[in-house]
Amino acid sequence: MKDNPKLNRDPGHAVKKKVTSFLTNNMVTIMFVVLSLLAFQVSGMNSNLYITDIVSRISRNSFTVLALIIPVIAGMGLNFSIIVGAMAAQAVIIYVTHWGVPGFAGIMLCVALVTPLSILLGYLTGHLFNRVKGQEMITGLIFGYFAMGIYTFIFLQLVGGVLPMDNEVLVLSSGVGIRTTIDLYGGLRYGLDDLFRLPLPVMLIIAGLIAAGYQLFIFMRSDRLKAQRFNMIIGIAGSLLVVVLAIVLMNSNSLIRLISIPVATWLAIIALCFFLFFFTKTKLGQDMRSVGQDRHIAAVSGINVDRVRVIAIIMSTVLASWGHIIFLQNMGAWSTYGSHMQIGFYAIAAILIGGATVTRATIGQALLGVFLFHTLFIVAPAAGRELFGDAQIGEYFRVFVAFGVIGVTLAMHAWKTKLQSNQGIRAIKDE
Repeated sequence: MKDNPKLNRDPGHAVKKKVTSFLTNNMVTIMFVVLSLLAFQVSGMNSNLYITDIVSRISRNSFTVLALIIPVIAGMGLNFSIIVGAMAAQAVIIYVTHWGVPGFAGIMLCVALVTPLSILLGYLTGHLFNRVKGQEMITGLIFGYFAMGIYTFIFLQLVGGVLPMDNEVLVLSSGVGIRTTIDLYGGLRYGLDDLFRLPLPVMLIIAGLIAAGYQLFIFMRSDRLKAQRFNMIIGIAGSLLVVVLAIVLMNSNSLIRLISIPVATWLAIIALCFFLFFFTKTKLGQDMRSVGQDRHIAAVSGINVDRVRVIAIIMSTVLASWGHIIFLQNMGAWSTYGSHMQIGFYAIAAILIGGATVTRATIGQALLGVFLFHTLFIVAPAAGRELFGDAQIGEYFRVFVAFGVIGVTLAMHAWKTKLQSNQGIRAIKDE
């Protein structure tokens, strides 16, 4: 049935169509915004405690979630194999801790060592994915479990025996195998976070001034329509308002002014955001978009599809390994054989909650997803305790949500793919 031309010319109909489309495309994100607000209200959590916790979680998780974007652009879906990069990071951290290199120097040594290892693992993973085109997500999931078996065998059976390591703190009392928990206190803990910290209000002032200055620069050079220039003026006013509120907050008695921001960690996240933004403008980035849209057309256009896909997985694996180093130095203590197990699921759940799909993901969706996902992680146990007298119910709920979002998204992707396939078959028959 064709659209009625009169309805299409009706402004009310157009607005209604846009609103319906927005609600449909952002249903998961809107649901999580509502859930987070309700859970926070019910939990009765102190705002200072919440802000402290969310700042820490955004700092240690954002980099890993951003590592998922490139494979999505290249049409490879959600990269469950980032767990391989996480295990590479843990392996390197174990040896750097054994060598006793602390602080920022130790973090840089970890990055230097894990990069070639992650490139090799990403190369092997990419070639595996090229043999199973269209099934990358399930293959990545199974490959991650296979890699976990090898990782566990090496650090539970070989280290201390075949691979010598004389360290009473790291090695089990039997002399073979790494202990189940590793404490980075006095070593790599906060090696990046403590490099440079600023109070939250100061960071807001700096960020607000930079945002206002950038928008003013664009405004002065812009020849756009008046409506767009008006939006820029609103943006400048909003940025300056943030600066004013931050100054007021800094001079108040609120405990929020004592919250510190790990500047070096946030600069690393911002640098990755800029890299991803400008990377998509390069020839390689455009090639990845072409491959993601249609592999056959990309190949006909002269693009080496297999090579582009391998590069996408290599980049994702390297970024995931760096992200896991940031994660572990912030945590301070971690489980040798369990810390990496949920990293892929939680990162993927976060980016999906932000509004991303199997075929489309943006920087904004990744960062929004981290904020919403971890907001629910913070407030759910407290809300469960207030509603049911048991904080464990909140724990069950957030784990259910994490896996439920992934399951629903993958089911919707399969349904849409089948629907598009059926429509294509009908179109061919009609011709």
